[in-house]
Order: sequence, then structure tokens, then C-alpha cells
Amino acid sequence: MTATKEQTKSKTRTAARQASDAIESNPLGVLVGGLAVGALVGAALPRSRREKELLAPVGKRIGATAVAALAAAKETGRVELGNIGLTKGAAKDQAKGLLANVAKAAGAAGKAAIDAGREKAKRK
Repeated sequence: MTATKEQTKSKTRTAARQASDAIESNPLGVLVGGLAVGALVGAALPRSRREKELLAPVGKRIGATAVAALAAAKETGRVELGNIGLTKGAAKDQAKGLLANVAKAAGAAGKAAIDAGREKAKRK
């Protein structure tokens, strides 16, 4: 019985040391994992009528705040991109210009290849 007790203590110490090392080496991962486990446990437990009454307004406020924050971020991003000249129309014009330049470069490369081939054929 004493050997089993010592083995249990040893395994407990080893597990505690490993857990401590894991927390020290990756505290953010442990925090996220703990939050995930907490969320799963919380989701599995049934809510009481009183909890629903108390938490419904909080959920609505959080949802409304998130929607407002998203709209503000979207508008700010659009304005900032417009300030540096990256509008939908400007991006379309740049894409057209890029395609025109690629076509021009391909045409020039093709002409150079044809000219080089003709020059080589003349020398033979």
C-alpha cells in the first residue's frame, strides 16, 4: 500500500510540474483553453428564467455595441483608403493600367524574340 501511495504522490508531483511548465511556457494558450472549457461548461448548463431576464439586456447592449464598432471601423477604413487614393474606381483604373502594361511588355518581348529569330536565320 505504501508503494502505491508513493507512486500516486510522485505522479501527482510530476503532473503538477508539467502543468506549471506548460503555464509558464504558454500562458496565453492556457488562458484560451481555460476560457474555451469554461464556455463549453457554461453552454451545457441550463439557464434559469432569472438569468435570462438579467442577461438579455446585457446581450443586446453587447450586440449593438459590436455592430456600431464594426460600422465605425468599416467607415474609418473606407475614409483612410480614400485619403491615400485607394478608392474602388482608382483600384479599377490601376488594374486596367497594369493589364495594359503587361500586354505591352508581352508584345515587346514577343517582337524581340521574332527579331532575334530573324537575325539568327539571316546569319545562317
